[in-house]
Amino acid sequence: MKNLDALNQKKSEILAKINVAIKEGNEEQFAQAFTEFTENIQEAVMSEAKGLIQSSDSNVLVGRGVRQLTSEENNYYQKVIEAMRSSNPKQSLTELDVVMPITTIDSVFEDLTTSHPLLEVIDFQNTSGLIEFVVNTNGKQLASWGKLTDTIVKELTSGFKKINMGLNKLSAFLPVAKSMLDLGAVWLDRYVRTILAEALAFGLEEAIVNGTGKDMPIGMNRQVGTGVVVTDGVYPLKTTVPVTKLDPITYGALIGGMAVDPNGNARVIDEVIMLVNPTDYLTKIMPATTVRNANGTYVNNVFPFPTKVIQSVQLPVGKAIFGIAKKYFMGIGTAKSGKIEYDDSYKFLEDERTYLVKLYGHGEAKDNNSFTYVDISGLVPTIQEVFVSNAADFPVASV
Repeated sequence: MKNLDALNQKKSEILAKINVAIKEGNEEQFAQAFTEFTENIQEAVMSEAKGLIQSSDSNVLVGRGVRQLTSEENNYYQKVIEAMRSSNPKQSLTELDVVMPITTIDSVFEDLTTSHPLLEVIDFQNTSGLIEFVVNTNGKQLASWGKLTDTIVKELTSGFKKINMGLNKLSAFLPVAKSMLDLGAVWLDRYVRTILAEALAFGLEEAIVNGTGKDMPIGMNRQVGTGVVVTDGVYPLKTTVPVTKLDPITYGALIGGMAVDPNGNARVIDEVIMLVNPTDYLTKIMPATTVRNANGTYVNNVFPFPTKVIQSVQLPVGKAIFGIAKKYFMGIGTAKSGKIEYDDSYKFLEDERTYLVKLYGHGEAKDNNSFTYVDISGLVPTIQEVFVSNAADFPVASV
């Protein structure tokens, strides 16, 4: 068994392979790299467990970062372990009468939002396998004065939108070594949650930024709403707005359209987010938003309006997205069956069995005005102009 430092080094190398596979769209290379990744996580969890296995005190384990299970979670994993150990795991898992607890998925979401800033700021929710989820598309109160006989149905329905949660499926393979089952429910939960979190992380951010809407969520850079022409399930890209500087007038015009919803109603904006590629941040955004203050030190991310900058490798070089974070909804939950499935057709080592866990969900902007796709390829650095008052009072040196 390798030490944790060596496993973490190996993890970084595998993550690099996965990122390359995603960028190149190489599904075979991604599958191979992700399999290596799951095996790396499995080995890390087992190494950690062996270091703590002699401690049965739950308070000690909690103090060392091991999450304790609820009675529902413990019951679920114990039954899953029994099914996985059976001579016919496929049948046993099919007949399993328990579903993955909501608290397990909630814990996965907590881990995700802690380590991925984009997921922390959007409207990211566990829909718990709901078929439809209703979101509020208006930021204002939907009430108005009028005659007693006036209809209110039209006004009320204009502020809500139904999102179909069953449109897309996210699945992850779980190669589980039989020796891991001997560690018990707590460690199987840790392994399953880690794999789910990583699978979600790889798929979610790409979909939130660039998703086409075909068998996946609709990205922030896509057009949504009534009148949008969808071709073969693919939503059209937003037209990019060229931006060469970030002065107050330009910036106000850039985000001003977000202050009006598609129905023409004004809404208050307290802050916007800016998604940008790390390379562009260092070569374009940082030079354009860094100023030197009176004491000679530099101040970064100085925008004319409150802006949260989020670096994402999913953004193409030369492009950026500005928007209202909470106006993007992403809902994910387990399927109503909520079961881990087993299939012999996917082969692994003799002492491993492969399982499949599925999540269903969907994501899209609540309205088309909430996000702007920007071309920053021509953005120039901010140049501070210095003016000297009473120049006549300063003598000019003669040569």
